[in-house]
Amino acid sequence: MTRALILGGTSDANALAAEIARAGLDAIYSYGGRTSAPAGQPLPTRTGGFGGVSGLADYIRQKGITHVVDATHPFAAEMSRNAVAACTETETPLVALERAPWVKAAGDHWIEVADIAAAVAALPETPACIFLAIGRQHIAPFSERPQHAYTLRFVDPPEGALPFEADVIVSRGPFTLKSELEMLQSRRIAWIVARNSGGDGARAKIDAGRALDLPVIMISRPQLPERPRVESVVEVMAWLGHRACLGA
Repeated sequence: MTRALILGGTSDANALAAEIARAGLDAIYSYGGRTSAPAGQPLPTRTGGFGGVSGLADYIRQKGITHVVDATHPFAAEMSRNAVAACTETETPLVALERAPWVKAAGDHWIEVADIAAAVAALPETPACIFLAIGRQHIAPFSERPQHAYTLRFVDPPEGALPFEADVIVSRGPFTLKSELEMLQSRRIAWIVARNSGGDGARAKIDAGRALDLPVIMISRPQLPERPRVESVVEVMAWLGHRACLGA
């Protein structure tokens, strides 16, 4: 019998959970625990970390997991690395459901950098209004450039003080091109800092930046160990040995 573990927290993982539930397959959905009110799922769920590679390996054994699907955010590098190591240790099949990265298009003004530190270094010296679209776990290094006026957007209100003064938007996507244009213009944003997460749900800010001729500091995805990878729910269902009929 198949019993899948979905490492989730993304819209792709949510779509997969819905399809697995429709198919009547046995699966557990795991949240990392960084969002205080995660979206409800049609599958049994768990929240929080596993305790590293050994903890995840123990969980796989204890719960009788036969397949693991890494559908975490493309920048959840530690969880993805742990999944590869734990599945290798337990000899459990693993596949990554990973959306394709965004590709620079005509009219884009990207400054492509390797990591957060490089993104901080790429900011201008002259004070400017900056939209940091990078999640709350990665904003502290930008305190090195206090001359800028930062706008941040979080799913949940920030807990405790931020490392610098900022305009904070609390909102859950996906966002439309119209709303992103309005947000950027109303706050006089001159630069966007974004991670290349790919997909459609977060793309509107990139399209809005192109429309407004704004420079975008684009942070490349982290390097991960080799693993099987697919880009669609249909491909995951086939990997699980089930024919998907999306929308049925």
